Amino acid sequence: MAVSVPIQELAGVPAPETVATRSAWQVLLHNPKFVLGLGFFLVLLAVCLIGGFLAGPIPLRSGSFPPKLGVGSPGMAIAGTTTLGQSVLAQLFQAIPNSMLVGLVAAIIGTTLGALLGLLSGYFGGRVDGILRVLIDVFLSVPSLLFAVLVAALLKSVTVPVLAIVIGLFAWAWPSRAVRAQVLSLKERPFVQIALLSGLSGWEIVWGELLPYLLPWLGANFVNAFIAAILAESGLSILGLGPQQQMTLGQMIYWALTYGALLQNMWWWWAVPVLMLIGLFLALYMVHVGLDELSNPRLRGDG
Repeated sequence: MAVSVPIQELAGVPAPETVATRSAWQVLLHNPKFVLGLGFFLVLLAVCLIGGFLAGPIPLRSGSFPPKLGVGSPGMAIAGTTTLGQSVLAQLFQAIPNSMLVGLVAAIIGTTLGALLGLLSGYFGGRVDGILRVLIDVFLSVPSLLFAVLVAALLKSVTVPVLAIVIGLFAWAWPSRAVRAQVLSLKERPFVQIALLSGLSGWEIVWGELLPYLLPWLGANFVNAFIAAILAESGLSILGLGPQQQMTLGQMIYWALTYGALLQNMWWWWAVPVLMLIGLFLALYMVHVGLDELSNPRLRGDG
C-alpha cells in the first residue's frame, strides 16, 4: 500500500529536501563562496567557448604568427606565441573546455560508481559487503594515478573522452568507502525502520530514503573529484600520456617543456596554463566549500 507521507516525517526527521527550512538552492545562492566560485567557472567556460568559436582554427596552426612573441602582442597573440608561431590564447580557448570535459566525465563516473557500490555495500551487508569491501581496499591500497598511468601507456591512441573515462574508472574507491560508512549509520535511524515496517523493499529504501540524505555530500564529493581529475589529466599529459592531437592545460605545459620554453625564457608559454589551472582549482574549491557547508550546517553556523 502506498504511503502518502514521507517516511522521514513519520519518523520525526526533517525531509532531506529541506535544509534549515530553506531549499538547498536558496542556501547555495546565499553562500558567497559558492556563488563566486561557480560564477568564475561559468564565465571562464563561456569566454573560452565564444573565443574559440570566433577565433577559429587558424591561430592554432603553426606559422600563423611570428614565433616567440611575448605577452602584450597585438590581436590573438596578446598572451604570446609558441616557438611554432601558434597563439597561446587560442590554445587556452581549446585547452580549458577540454580539461573541464575530462573533469566532468571522470567525476560523473567516479562519483556515480562510488555511490552505487557504497550504498549496496553499506545497506545490504553480508557477502555483498565482504566482496565490495575487499575490492575497495585493493583499489585504495594502490595510488589511482599509477593505475591510470599504466592504462594510458597501454592505449595506442588517447583522446580527451578516453582519458576522462580512464581517470573516472579509478576514482570510485574513496567515495565508495565514505558512502558505505554513512549508510551504515543511516540505516539504523528510525525512518529506515519505519520504511521496513511499511513494506518497502531494500532497493526502495536505498534509492528513496537513503540516497536523498547523501545528495549534498555527493555534490561536494563530485566537485572534489572534478578537481582531482583535472589534476590527474595534467599529470598524465606532462608525462606524455595525454591526448597528443587535442589541447588541454596539461598538454600545453607538456609542449612548452618539450620545446624548451624554460631554457628559452618563454615564461608565458608555461605560466599562462599554470595560472589558469590555479584559478580553476580555486574556483572549484570555493564551489566545494559551499556544497560542503550545505551538507554540514555547523560549517555555516546554523547549528
